[in-house]
Amino acid sequence: MRQQRQKATPAPTPKHCHFCILGAKTIDYKDTRGYQKFVSSYSKILPRRRTGLCMRHQRMTAEAIKRGRFMALVPYTPR
Repeated sequence: MRQQRQKATPAPTPKHCHFCILGAKTIDYKDTRGYQKFVSSYSKILPRRRTGLCMRHQRMTAEAIKRGRFMALVPYTPR
């Protein structure tokens, strides 16, 4: 039997919540630049494992993005 090589995976870097560091209590849907980096190039909301946000702020960010889309501040689809 052939032995399979194991790939060396880099150690995960600890991620800290962007909004916890800033001390943000709420995330305003009108501040599109504040949450634009949490949206992918395909206009999809990025998951927590990718953004590094805590659960509370991830929910608030998702809600702000959805409200911004409804108010036509953020596009639903990429241009």
